[in-house]
Amino acid sequence: MSADRDSIQAQLQELRASIDNIDAALVYVLAERFRCTKAVGVLKATHDLPPADPAREEQQIARLRRLADDANLDPDFAEKFLNFIIKEVIRHHEAIAEEHGNSTVTPKEAEA
Repeated sequence: MSADRDSIQAQLQELRASIDNIDAALVYVLAERFRCTKAVGVLKATHDLPPADPAREEQQIARLRRLADDANLDPDFAEKFLNFIIKEVIRHHEAIAEEHGNSTVTPKEAEA
């Protein structure tokens, strides 16, 4: 019985180590994504473009839902995750626009 328990603990430890590695990779991938979206925000602010791009966001959500479905991941979860990221990116873009003295944010864009 103790051998079974030891085997289960070893399997748990191995799986958890993989999860920890994946979590670390997610953090670094998100950091890289936000580095890129910050550059997009600066470009938008420099050229007085709005922080939000609803058409692009719609395309990305549809694309991510297809990818999630292909990967056997719940598309609703994937959409919620992307919407969270999009809201954070827009918040960053609004702050960058303010730093550049742009006031192109409309109430509808602020909600997007």
